Amino acid sequence: MNVWQFMLENHTEVIELTLEHLWLVGVSTILAVLIGIPLGILIARWPALNKPVLGSANIIQTIPSLALFGFLLPAPWIGARADRLAILALLLYALLPLIRNTYTGIRGVDPAVVEAGRGMGMTTRQLLWQVQLPLALGVIIAGVRVAVVISVGLATIAAAIGAGGLGEYIFRGLAMVNDSVILAGAIPAAMLALLADVTLGWLEKRLSPR
Repeated sequence: MNVWQFMLENHTEVIELTLEHLWLVGVSTILAVLIGIPLGILIARWPALNKPVLGSANIIQTIPSLALFGFLLPAPWIGARADRLAILALLLYALLPLIRNTYTGIRGVDPAVVEAGRGMGMTTRQLLWQVQLPLALGVIIAGVRVAVVISVGLATIAAAIGAGGLGEYIFRGLAMVNDSVILAGAIPAAMLALLADVTLGWLEKRLSPR
């Protein structure tokens, strides 16, 4: 049986696992955006916090995903549910591109434009919301794009702790030594990553200042 026959015969389960995968990626990305972008703004406003914040996010990236799941398992409330644990792990991995791109986008705004805003009597908050963030939006969306693509790939590992998603097929196929089952998980995951990349890439171009 080839992979397409397998996916057709098990289409209900494929759809269910794809929705689980999207749930893990979607929730973790939203939470990462709510944390990462404010942190990026924070270090852009107070550069002294740059090294500790970015350094911590960089250290998280160096931890292998399975090891991170293992570190988080003893955590109260989080480790009790596999989906919570997976979402937290994906959130942590998504922080670096969001923090870094927000910081880079804000710091990359032309100082002359910022000075012009100050000359017009804008407060620091008005400059941030009406000048810096709109001009940095394309770079920030690029960070979201990277974070989503990373999360789609890493979410397949979440099946190792019982969190569901398309990784279920990958691990099942490895146990069975069955390429069709492995590809039934890998192909939809790759398609999700490509779709997210293309969609957010288009949005990035639309929102980038001309």
